[in-house]
Amino acid sequence: MALPIESTGFSDALVILGAAGIVIPAFARLRINPVIGFILVGIAVGPAGLGRFVPNMPWLFYATITDTHAIAPFAELGIVLLLFSIGLELSFGRLWAMRRHVFGLGGAELAGCTLLLAAGFLSFGESPATAFGLGIALALSSTALVLPIAGTSGPVGERAFAMLLFEDLALVPIIFTLGALAPHGGDASGLLRTLAIGAATIGAMLIVGRFALPRLFAQAARTKSPELFLAVSLLVVILASVATGAAGLSPIVGALIAGILIAETDYHSEVELMTAPFRGLALGVFLITVGMSLDLAVIAARWLDLLLAVLGVIIVKALVTGLLLRVGGAKRSVSLETGLLMSAPAETTLIVLGTAAGAGLIARDTAAFWQIVTALGLTVTPLLAEAGNFLAKGIERRSQSDALPPPSPEGKARVLVIGFGRVGRLVAQMLDAHERPYLAIDADADTIRAARERGYNATFGDIVRPGMIELLQVEKASAIVLTMDDPVQVVRLTRSLRDKFPDLTIIARARDPNHAAQLYRAGATDAVPETVESSLQLSEAVLVDLGLAMGPVIASIHDKRAQLRAKIMEMAEMSREPPLRRRQLGDVEEEA
Repeated sequence: MALPIESTGFSDALVILGAAGIVIPAFARLRINPVIGFILVGIAVGPAGLGRFVPNMPWLFYATITDTHAIAPFAELGIVLLLFSIGLELSFGRLWAMRRHVFGLGGAELAGCTLLLAAGFLSFGESPATAFGLGIALALSSTALVLPIAGTSGPVGERAFAMLLFEDLALVPIIFTLGALAPHGGDASGLLRTLAIGAATIGAMLIVGRFALPRLFAQAARTKSPELFLAVSLLVVILASVATGAAGLSPIVGALIAGILIAETDYHSEVELMTAPFRGLALGVFLITVGMSLDLAVIAARWLDLLLAVLGVIIVKALVTGLLLRVGGAKRSVSLETGLLMSAPAETTLIVLGTAAGAGLIARDTAAFWQIVTALGLTVTPLLAEAGNFLAKGIERRSQSDALPPPSPEGKARVLVIGFGRVGRLVAQMLDAHERPYLAIDADADTIRAARERGYNATFGDIVRPGMIELLQVEKASAIVLTMDDPVQVVRLTRSLRDKFPDLTIIARARDPNHAAQLYRAGATDAVPETVESSLQLSEAVLVDLGLAMGPVIASIHDKRAQLRAKIMEMAEMSREPPLRRRQLGDVEEEA
């Protein structure tokens, strides 16, 4: 059978794969968010973009998507796979622990946004039913975009996930409620019937999946066939989505449950790895369909109305979400970041708007206007996320840098550890083990928050900020350890500290011998190259495992370290030990 090159499906596949393989990497080099990149591709290749020129330039047929309905199932598959991957990261215990956030915070956020938006529409003269339909549609937030940005853990991710999960669970009741409010009436008992059938379906899935899935994946794993393992994974997702869809619930609920069930098995990591490429590509197709729904001619004609509408929805939702989080005890930075992240409408907004229009609650032209607003809101969601993160870090910086660092215990001079990644944490642990006081400083608010939760003595601060060195009282420190991952900044900071504090002991992390030589020239007391130390540790392990005595091996490692250090100092054009190090060695000899 000949390949139908002239078919619409072939050309659409060519455009999608071209966007994923060529256009999006180009956007990545320009540091443009892939989400925005896919949406821009959708605008360009859609019927309202280059597609309108196909009759005059037939060759554009292979560079445009002319049948938007044909790729809609792939867009829905992307959302289904996204919820499935989220389920893989969860567990029944975590969901149970989140129940208050899901039904408390999630319910309050959806109700608050709906009521405030509906009140705004009522003030503009809309009927109560229309105002409610528009309000509840626009109150929804995007699961497909928010969760890949925020994740499901951390102060922001956990709260965003709880609210989004409640919205996904509430989607079916929302659709039934809109049907009941329709001018021609609705079957109010249908909602209860659907909920009962849906609950029974979910219960059956939980019972069957708990016993069947481990055996099913075990059989697939025994074949050692990646293709079969992938087929079983996709089969489980699709069957779960079809089951909940047939019961009247959203297919994404079934995908989420399938992910949670597989997360309880020993095969969740392999399943996540196998399905990740399909999830990313299918989600890209969804974002392309969002872009195709934007008509630049319509946007240009009504740009002011659309701008005011988008800003109004974002402001209302950000205020409601942020205030609810503040009342619930969240920090200002978390409330602000989460509020902005959840402020745009969602892909499910398009579903609810279509349902409300079909029920006669909203006029068709009104629904079309707010569908464009929704698409624009989805487009700016990554920008809102970046703005929220930037502002949250600013709040953390102001709130924490104004406070003096905690005093050193018993008046002892403490070690300042600048940079608190994996290297800084290990240094702090060793200082703790030898009962040496220290203070860790890092410019990342999330890193400091996590460090404090784990019991480290850490504070927020940007060491290159004017006044921070004086605030930290560096002149009273017994030593300063520089562990940052920016080699240029480490050299600059070493030089600055040595100029200000000639007697300060400065130990710096270096990437390689060349970087260590730069640090010695800048005034470091000790510069420790990572590549050299890892090689020495590997050599020690090899010699000990070969049966050599530990004492001679350690002595030889120390000798080799001294030789390498001497070579590095030759590279730095230093003919003798740094004064501070020489003085310290002399002190040790006198004590001995």
